[in-house]
Amino acid sequence: MARAAVKAKQAQAAQAQAAAKPSRKQRKHASGGNPNQDLFFMRLRRKQKWVFLGLAVVFAISFTALGVGSGSGGGLEQIWNSILGGGSDAVGQAQAEIKTNPAKGYRDLAIAYQSKNDLTDAIGAMQSYLKIKKTDPAGWEQIGGYERQQGDTASGYYQQALQASQLQSPGSVIQPTGTLATQLGTNPIDQFYSTQNQNVTNPLLQQVIQGYDGALTDYQNAAKYSPRATRAQLELTVYNIAQLAGNTKAALRSLQHYVQLAPHAQNVKQVESLCKQLGGACVPTHKK
Repeated sequence: MARAAVKAKQAQAAQAQAAAKPSRKQRKHASGGNPNQDLFFMRLRRKQKWVFLGLAVVFAISFTALGVGSGSGGGLEQIWNSILGGGSDAVGQAQAEIKTNPAKGYRDLAIAYQSKNDLTDAIGAMQSYLKIKKTDPAGWEQIGGYERQQGDTASGYYQQALQASQLQSPGSVIQPTGTLATQLGTNPIDQFYSTQNQNVTNPLLQQVIQGYDGALTDYQNAAKYSPRATRAQLELTVYNIAQLAGNTKAALRSLQHYVQLAPHAQNVKQVESLCKQLGGACVPTHKK
């Protein structure tokens, strides 16, 4: 009986031990994959961490130097231009050219600024050019074109501001006159918007005047320094700019110069009529 009990306990212990130890077929990785997989990547990270660190530093420096993420993209563009054989910044080239050839450099600089729609700096560059080439009619035409463009742009904004002011304070457009206007007094709302709009329109009007006045002087100089063969046409341009600037005397004088320079032109009759409208007379040389 004792032996049977001992054997029964031994058999029970063997069964428990076999149940606790899974067979080779039952042994699997918890994730269903290779149990050595995690060890492989751990060893790879330990061995390659300095490589990854180096790459991270390189990328960080490159992104900072090239301006990636800043929205400019200038660094990348410059690299691609150098790889593909494209030219570098035209403004920088012109500025470097000024050191060896100031006249050409300033004029190229003006063209470079104009291509970037930077008329203010383009005008400044041409002013520097004309200090060197004071009698160059083409240079005066170029700066005159820039200043007229400034005047045209400001004029467009000025017209838009006027239209906006009429929409904001319509009472000023239909304001009665005479005794009724005195009785009604001033509308405070319209007065407020009128003051606000004047703060916007007055600076724009000054830009219009400045642009057209500057262009008028420039084209007058272009006509002054031009040979007779091309001066007549420039006088008509001076007339147009003078009209934009509201300078009646300058407009009349330019037409008078035109008929003296081109007395046999087909449009002389029309020019004479314009002179009369301006309160003067334009008499060709052969009629004197």
